[in-house]
Amino acid sequence: MSNYLRNRDYEGDWLDLFNDSFFNNLFSGYENKNIMKTDIKETKDCYEFVVEVPGVKKDDLKMELHEGNLIVSYEIKNDDKEKKDNYIINERKVRSASRSYYLGRDYKEEDIKAKFDDGLLYITVPKDVKKAEKKYITIA
Repeated sequence: MSNYLRNRDYEGDWLDLFNDSFFNNLFSGYENKNIMKTDIKETKDCYEFVVEVPGVKKDDLKMELHEGNLIVSYEIKNDDKEKKDNYIINERKVRSASRSYYLGRDYKEEDIKAKFDDGLLYITVPKDVKKAEKKYITIA
């Protein structure tokens, strides 16, 4: 992750270049730039993410690690009791958002720690992780 954040080193996979926020913004069309604002701080041993998710409950948040990308998402559905009211427009019925952060392919789910408090998601990602050892198949 260190190389990605500092130098934008795409680890030899040129397709990772398109995970960069520059290209996401260039090709995305309309996009709300205020969703999931994130601060990332580097410490001696880890990276500390603070992700803004106002109005979102802990149970609505989901985090997953997929091919080196940490994906934070949420979906909020209003309950059915609002259907009984006489709304002319109801744009807040379902809200969802997703944001992806490229960490690197060596990370596992157990390496990442997360805590949610008062509309802020705190994520801790260690700098050094054990790289998966290559295992060879014995040829008989």
